[in-house]
Amino acid sequence: MSSSDVFGTLLYTVNTLLRQEKYKAALAVVKGLRNGAVYGAKIRAPHALVMTFLFKNGSLKDKLRAIAQATYTHSRNLACFVFTYKGLQALQARIQGKTLQLQSFLAACIGGWLVFGDNNHINSQINMYLLSRILFALCRLAVEKGYIPQPKKDPFPLFATLVWGIVLWLFEYHPHTLQPSLQSSMNYLYHDSNTWHDVSDFLIYNKPPASANK
Repeated sequence: MSSSDVFGTLLYTVNTLLRQEKYKAALAVVKGLRNGAVYGAKIRAPHALVMTFLFKNGSLKDKLRAIAQATYTHSRNLACFVFTYKGLQALQARIQGKTLQLQSFLAACIGGWLVFGDNNHINSQINMYLLSRILFALCRLAVEKGYIPQPKKDPFPLFATLVWGIVLWLFEYHPHTLQPSLQSSMNYLYHDSNTWHDVSDFLIYNKPPASANK
C-alpha cells in the first residue's frame, strides 16, 4: 500500500469519526480548544506588534520575543478557558440531559478563576475588555426586562462625556491607578506632545533620535 493510500484511509477514518453523533460533545470541546488558540493568536499578535514597536524600548530580538510571549499567553489562556467551559457544559449535559443557565454561569466562573484569575497584564486587558461589554449588555438587558425605563434620549453622549472626563482626570492626577499600556498611550498623546526641540521631533519623531543626543 502506497503512502497516498495510507493517508487516504487515515483521512477517511478521521472524517468518519468526526461525523459520529455520539462523539459530538467531546469533539466540540476539542474544536473549542482549537478555536480559542487560533482566535487568541489572531487578536493578540497585531495588538502586541503595534504596542511593542510604539512604546517598548530594547533590541529587535527583545521586541519579537515580547510579541511572541504575549501572543502565546493570550492564545493559550483563551484555548484553556474554552476547553474548560465547554468541557464542564458537556459534563453537565451528560449527567442531567441539559444545561441550565445557572450551570453555564458556574462553568464560566470556574474557567475564569482557573485561567484568567492570574493577575498579569494579558488577563487584565482581557477582563477589562469584557467588563466594558458586560456593563453595556446588562444595561440593555435591564431595559428589555423592564427593570429600568427606556431612555427618552440616547444616553451615549452622556456615557462618552463621563468616560473621557474620568479617564483624563485619573491620568492627570492618579496615573498609577491606570493600566501600564493605557498610561503609555496617554503619555504619548498628552504629555509627549508638550516637548520638542526642532522640526524633527515636532513632526517626524515623537522624541529626537538617539544620535541627536550624542
